[in-house]
Parts: sequence; C-alpha cells; structure tokens
Amino acid sequence: MTPSPPAPVEAVFFDVGETLISENEIYGRWADWLDVPRHTFLTRLGAFLATGGTAMDAFRHFRPGFDLDREEKLRAEAGVPNGFGASDLYPDARACLAALRAQGLFVGIAGNQPFAAVEQIAALDLPADVVGISAAWGVEKPDPEFFARCARLADVPAERILYVGDRVDNDVLPALAFGMQAAFLRRGPWGHIQSGDPALAEATYVLDDLTTLSSLLARA
Repeated sequence: MTPSPPAPVEAVFFDVGETLISENEIYGRWADWLDVPRHTFLTRLGAFLATGGTAMDAFRHFRPGFDLDREEKLRAEAGVPNGFGASDLYPDARACLAALRAQGLFVGIAGNQPFAAVEQIAALDLPADVVGISAAWGVEKPDPEFFARCARLADVPAERILYVGDRVDNDVLPALAFGMQAAFLRRGPWGHIQSGDPALAEATYVLDDLTTLSSLLARA
C-alpha cells in the first residue's frame, strides 16, 4: 500500500542553534575565554557530543568546576558577553524565512535557549510571526508541550506544521511524535553526528541547508 503524502504545510517553525544561528564562533569565543586553542576546544567538544555528552562536559574538561552562570557574569563584566548577533546568523536563514512568509506560510522561531536569547533574536529583526524561547515558556524540547505551544501559536493542525532542526533526538523525533512534519538540517556538530541515524527515514525532509526549503514546500 502506497503511503499517503503529507498534508500541505501551513506553518514552519525553526530551531535556533545550528539551524538559524551558527554556533561555531560562539564556541570559539568560549575557547578564547578559557584560553584554549579553538581547534582543540572544538575537537574535544565534538568528541563529547559524539559519545552522548554535552557542551558542559567540554567546559568542565578544560576548567574543572566550571560554573556557567558565574562565567557568563564574568564575561559580561569583561565586555565579551556570551550570546549571538548578526554575524552568527547563517547566510541562508533570513532569505528562507522571508521566502516562506511570501508564500503565505506562518513562520515561527522556537528553540531551547536562555532568556537572553529573546533580546538577541529580536535584535536580528528576522521575518518571523512569532519567537518562542524555552526559558520564557518554562518548557523545553523534547517535551511534547513545547510542540503543543508551537501548534497553538500557529493555530493550525499539527500535521500541517513543519518543524526544522539539526537534531534527531530533540527536533525530528519529538516533532513527529506530536504529529508534526519534520525536517532534519544536516549542519553543525549534531547535524553531522546524527546524519546516519536510521530514524531519519521518518523525516519529511533531510536538508543540507535552507536554500531549497521554500521551493520544496511550494512543490508539495
């Protein structure tokens, strides 16, 4: 029996880190702060992520007892605050969001981010209908309530929403479990580490960048 095609998409939500925002320089600036060569830090970070660890494991590897809140405060006081800006935006991000809105789609940005990201994203003035940050919502992926919040904001059925992200475990699988469609973006550490995951056979789309997304949805 031939599976039925996915429902037409009416809303698209985007993750933040490594979907719209490149984290390469963000981690590079952390390496500078920790006085560790950038390539050394990034190599160690990738090794931790590939074996189920997190960025905090990399921080604590180079600075035992690392306290993120304390270090962020010290960085702010030193005039090199943590976070992202226009230079960290992926080159294809703004054009993709604008093209989708021009097609009449609801465009949202929703990811696991700290409170500071609310102002940082607002400063980018991206063409989006809504911005949702986990710290402000009080719920984060992969909790189903995170995706339920997206659906309520878009006010369309879950099966007509596409969630775009760079992680299988945090983006693709929970979005699909909620009844949404999902696009896996193969970039950034997680995007490459998880690019061979068999679960990607369930993804609606697997992308190498955002340049083709609007045309894919237009054809669909």
